[in-house]
Amino acid sequence: MRISLVPDGVYESYQQITPELLQSRGIRLLLSDLDYTLAPKSVSRPDQAVRDWLCRIQAAGIRVMILSNNRSPRRVEQFCRDLGITYVGHAKKPQTAGFRRAMDQAGTDPAHTAMLGDKLLTDMLGANLSGVTALMVEPAGGARTPWQKVLHALQAPWKHLAGGVHRI
Repeated sequence: MRISLVPDGVYESYQQITPELLQSRGIRLLLSDLDYTLAPKSVSRPDQAVRDWLCRIQAAGIRVMILSNNRSPRRVEQFCRDLGITYVGHAKKPQTAGFRRAMDQAGTDPAHTAMLGDKLLTDMLGANLSGVTALMVEPAGGARTPWQKVLHALQAPWKHLAGGVHRI
């Protein structure tokens, strides 16, 4: 267990998370946040870009599951149903129980699991506490509200410690 906010890598978008990147780290299970990671919160259904990305990841033999703190399962259920993937809701990130439930469902361990998310205090801290690879992305749709802009600015030092944002 590592108490740290520092991600193992920071990327502009989920699309930079390739099968090759995951395979090079021995990843067999990719847990992903939904809101602002794969789509802005206002987007209720996955677009073609998310579908194509998911197909590439799955074709490489990597399972993808959503790990969400959403209290209302409706959006998460619909999004996952459209993609044909499972999810763990009410994950209570950064607590580790949701991570463990997902890994148990997938039959894997922390050494072969990664978490993809956009927030330090939930996704990255939870990943580090759980012992899984922590992959951070810039928020999909950008920071829009004043609170999101403040939060985004506060995350900058930890992103820098991780080597900054990898740009294509």
